[in-house]
Amino acid sequence: MKKIDILQAPFVKEMMNTTANLYRLGWDERNGGNISYLLKEEEVRPFLELDQVIREIPMIFDASKLAGCYFIVTGSGKYFKNVADEPSENLGIVRVAEDGCSLDLLWGLENFAVPTSELPSHFMSHIARLEVDPENRIVMHNHASHLLAMSFTHELEEKAFTRTLWQMCTECLVVFPEGVSIIPWMVPGTNEIGEATAAKMKETRLVLWPQHGIYGAGRDMDEVFGLIETAEKAAQVYTYVCAQGGVRQTISDADLWRLADAFGILPREGYLEPRS
Repeated sequence: MKKIDILQAPFVKEMMNTTANLYRLGWDERNGGNISYLLKEEEVRPFLELDQVIREIPMIFDASKLAGCYFIVTGSGKYFKNVADEPSENLGIVRVAEDGCSLDLLWGLENFAVPTSELPSHFMSHIARLEVDPENRIVMHNHASHLLAMSFTHELEEKAFTRTLWQMCTECLVVFPEGVSIIPWMVPGTNEIGEATAAKMKETRLVLWPQHGIYGAGRDMDEVFGLIETAEKAAQVYTYVCAQGGVRQTISDADLWRLADAFGILPREGYLEPRS
């Protein structure tokens, strides 16, 4: 059966559109940021011959828990602004080998490009999130500007940081009731930062990398983009509030409980004062 042009694949179009949006927002300057998208074999098969491996790519992480899984990923050193014009140079579709120590390249990453250097961190987060939510498919990292700035000025304690975001914008509690996790500053591209992020991903879908950026995870591209977008908007409001002289009034815990009841959600235990 003749294969359909891979550029018509919905998941390729999603990657092209999302990377363009992230660059437009200024969250992925130069080659900053990366995305990995877990694909189902039946999604990939109409577009590619799955037994035709272009080359093998070694990894520094044992991803055997993801053996046989397919991903479309952004490339190392690649600029998000170029993805839409040259997708095959800036994106790649890979399959995790059975031993978990290498990848089969099935499409893209032309001119001997390789996946993002953060791929071990992504894979560790995928493994962690799949244990919590079997429908998880996306891991996204970017340098959302106001969240990054907030990591310099706000106390880096998860409860305090989360509460501030919840209080800045009514939608925040509804969008991420589990809160935001925070890891210490660490060197990117290492297994150590991946392990720290994955441990937090078992509790939340958002993990802040102080003085660096944010990691988000979810079931589809819209969920993850919207998750980060909502937290970033709250951080932006926080920046404005601080510039205007600080908080004079905010959303009370009693009102946050009312909000939680209205939307049928459960805030992270211990993050709000008990109901009066």
